[in-house]
Amino acid sequence: MSEEKPNLTFFLNETSAKLSSEQPAVDINRTSRNVQPQSAEVEPIPHYVGHRERMKERFQSVGHVGFADYEMLEMLLYRSIRQGDTKPLAKALIARFGSLAEVLGAPEHLLREVKGCGPAIAFDLKFVSALTHRMIRSEIRDKIVLGSWAKVMDYCVAAMAYESREQFRVLFLDKKNALIADEVQQVGTVDHTPVYPREVIARALQLSASAIILAHNHPSGDPTPSKADIEMTKTIANIGTQMGIVVHDHIIIGKSGHASLKGLGLF
Repeated sequence: MSEEKPNLTFFLNETSAKLSSEQPAVDINRTSRNVQPQSAEVEPIPHYVGHRERMKERFQSVGHVGFADYEMLEMLLYRSIRQGDTKPLAKALIARFGSLAEVLGAPEHLLREVKGCGPAIAFDLKFVSALTHRMIRSEIRDKIVLGSWAKVMDYCVAAMAYESREQFRVLFLDKKNALIADEVQQVGTVDHTPVYPREVIARALQLSASAIILAHNHPSGDPTPSKADIEMTKTIANIGTQMGIVVHDHIIIGKSGHASLKGLGLF
């Protein structure tokens, strides 16, 4: 009598049924809803992202009115610093020199002493300063200077007020009091500039000038004329009179203002 062979199909079905009865059914949909994927750590967005566009939109809306000096400088630095936050450097420059005008008027080597202001940035700032002077100068060129006195003062202030050394400048005028030339005759120290009256008048004769305006700066900031300033002005005016050249005024420029020797009745 032969042995009965086990039914393999029956064995597998029975085993599968047993396992199914021992393990609870799993809701696949429920499981997928409850499992939360691990999220990667998100880096915070820098506060200055989008700041440049907001500043530009504000400027386009209201112009420079309402902008602080550091904000105007901050926007100017966009040209030199293509990415990143320029506000810290703008504030550092204002803190060091005092105002936007003083930053632009500062010598390049002093600008470079401020952390973050490298050679390229210092050059750009000085170029903007020179461009500003050129623009203001164009407003008085070929015009009757005595009829544009406020613009003459603006030009002298922009050109000289924030220089670290004294400069002696002469504006040469024709017979209609239009500007022929504007020249720096001498550059001195922080408190003195040598001036040679005969050389001033000789240069006026070379240019066929009929009148001149003298100007120099006081780096100390105080525009009060000194005794030497008064005496030198009188000497140039006296020599000029003999040569048919009129000295209209001698202007002293300081950070805190300016003084007119003619207006003060000092020559």
